[in-house]
Amino acid sequence: MGRRAVPLTVATEDRVQLESIARSQSVLAALARRAQIILRLADGETNSAVAERYQVSRPTVSLWRTRYDEHGLAGLHNEPKPGRSRSTSEDEIAGLIQTALTRKPKARTDWSRPSLADETGLSKSTVHRYLTLFGVQPHRTKSFKLSNDPFFVEKVRDIVGLCLNPPDMRWC
Repeated sequence: MGRRAVPLTVATEDRVQLESIARSQSVLAALARRAQIILRLADGETNSAVAERYQVSRPTVSLWRTRYDEHGLAGLHNEPKPGRSRSTSEDEIAGLIQTALTRKPKARTDWSRPSLADETGLSKSTVHRYLTLFGVQPHRTKSFKLSNDPFFVEKVRDIVGLCLNPPDMRWC
């Protein structure tokens, strides 16, 4: 004879949030799957049936049931990973990005990793890591730079004149 399922108790406000998470296209797939598992358990399905439905192991279903029982919705999120914590503070990172985007280096045209590292007191590898993470490229400009060629105006007039009055090219 099969085991009788003990429904998981889910508060009404939690159910609304779980259903929203389960349907969401913008949350991590793993989080949506965990919400679906909890909803099926709340509907009275057994751990085995839920495991089979979502193609996970019974211990996995049991883990999420226990985590939800103990911590509520917060228990469905991943726990912090082991390892050394970040040594660079938020203020240091903000200072680095602010410096790279708003200030110019002395006697140079652009920031380099070593010059930003010297300016901010961070290591070159840390500067590189955060510039890459935030997509900051201080050596690239998004504005138009006017040429310093002394004949620039005459060259522009020639090109614009060719565009406005193209030569007759029937001889080609």
